[in-house]
Amino acid sequence: MTRHVLVTGGAGYIGSHACKALARAGFVPVTFDNLCTGWRDAVRFGPFEEGDLADSSRLADVFDRWRPVAVMHFAALSLVGDSMRDPGRYWRANVLGALNLIEAAVAAGCLDFVFSSTCATYGDQDGVVLTEDTPQAPINAYGGSKRAIEEMLKDFGASHGLRSVIFRYFNVAGADPEAEVGEFHQPETHLVPLLLDAIAGRRPALTVHGTDYPTPDGTCIRDYVHVSDLVQAHVLGLEWLLGGRGSRVFCLGTGRGFSVREVIDHARLVTNRAVPVTEGDRRPGDATRLVSGSARAVEELGWRPARSNLADMIADAWRWHQTGGYER
Repeated sequence: MTRHVLVTGGAGYIGSHACKALARAGFVPVTFDNLCTGWRDAVRFGPFEEGDLADSSRLADVFDRWRPVAVMHFAALSLVGDSMRDPGRYWRANVLGALNLIEAAVAAGCLDFVFSSTCATYGDQDGVVLTEDTPQAPINAYGGSKRAIEEMLKDFGASHGLRSVIFRYFNVAGADPEAEVGEFHQPETHLVPLLLDAIAGRRPALTVHGTDYPTPDGTCIRDYVHVSDLVQAHVLGLEWLLGGRGSRVFCLGTGRGFSVREVIDHARLVTNRAVPVTEGDRRPGDATRLVSGSARAVEELGWRPARSNLADMIADAWRWHQTGGYER
């Protein structure tokens, strides 16, 4: 029997990789995306339904047409600095959009829900490996909106039997090792594609935002996970739910953080090219150090990240970058 999975944000960076992983696992991913930050060319592994989470009637039509066995929810606004400047936009798009999606899923009897959350729900907790039990204290509207959706899922679990797997992670990097899909945003804000653009001459230089953090080299520290490893965890989470197990929260990370300067140094080694760099001010809402543990995902889901090292992440991203990406 064909098993459809509704993938919101399936035309975006992580969502498109998830669609490929789902297709390889025997599912049919149905992408639901408004293409405000996603790319039509990234929808390669299943049907496409253009639409916005604000449109409840459109969502109802899509659920009725495809009868998905589950939802995988990636669609969201995700720029930390932007969320500090315009929090209302994030609360409307992320929280109200998720509410419409959850209500449509419940109305359609689709009660298995995989949610892409974030370690930004924890805020700035220096010197701590973030686990599922770490208190959440977001310091920006992006993290706050994601935490609110987590609470919403719990409430609908109690009231309607909605089962959810929630994944918290922070920096995702790399690209499909086969270079079918990759990372491309307009504007670009993520470190690895920005530095690769600088290496390739597509921008004058990489701006390092903040060099006065209380870290060994003055730049902030993040835990990086390869996008292919990340979406494999999402497939495992989906199978967890379809296997009849209950709601669960999982952190995804390597347990090791790298500073911005360390990522730059690795990119220089992988590409054998110089990285032009300029220094700028800190961005509002950026935490000093975020490192996510993943012992529960390893033990309970059997997650085995294979490519979450800087060399593979940068090499795979560089290979994708050299294809030209989407609409360059």
